[in-house]
Amino acid sequence: MPSDMPAVKALVFDVFGTVVDWRTSLINDFAEWGSTRGIAADWTALVDGWRAVYAASMDEVRKNPERGYVILDVLHRRSLEKLVAQLGISGLTDADLHHLTMGWHRLHPWPDSVAGLARLKTKYIISPLSNGNVALLTNMAKFAGLPWDLVMSAELFEHYKPDPETYLGAARLLCLPPGEVMMVAAHNHDLKAAQKLGLKTAFVARPTEYGPLQKYDFEAKGDWDIIAKDFGGIAEAMGC
Repeated sequence: MPSDMPAVKALVFDVFGTVVDWRTSLINDFAEWGSTRGIAADWTALVDGWRAVYAASMDEVRKNPERGYVILDVLHRRSLEKLVAQLGISGLTDADLHHLTMGWHRLHPWPDSVAGLARLKTKYIISPLSNGNVALLTNMAKFAGLPWDLVMSAELFEHYKPDPETYLGAARLLCLPPGEVMMVAAHNHDLKAAQKLGLKTAFVARPTEYGPLQKYDFEAKGDWDIIAKDFGGIAEAMGC
């Protein structure tokens, strides 16, 4: 265990792609649902297109603070409505669109996630620190069996990552200095933002997150405190 790791008291996790396999989960969920409803669509194109506009939808909130903070469920729904039209998926009711939007609440964990989190929970506070809203993260934890101690979301701080308010807000809520909080992510940019603010960092590679569309984050690209192949490796490095 790195010599300065005993200072860490809490680990906070990016969720989409780091803890859960959003792409496979959504494609399988929608394909199964579509077959029972008799709705034929290119669900892979929908899911990939949806994720592709994720960052831009949050940037829109950042650029227009006068409109107030908008939670991710609402951003997801707005993006979905545009994509459905673009892809020519017709015949969807309002209830159908809601069901698809709530697909983000029904994501499955990576095979190592739950066991690794359970090990880390024996010694540390563990929580998501995600752009997902509180209801989304809570429902997902229930669905996927994620053993969080609490649920921290960008919604609590009304700032999306990588805004500093999110990382520093998590430390503040935990009544800990940033150096006693470790950010865990499969995304180098997330860790870079956290590290700049004094948080410890742990990288875990998820090279299949985007399927064949993956272009980056195949490996660690920064001087992170821990680099592991899965959550079990992080638990081992943290003495669990």
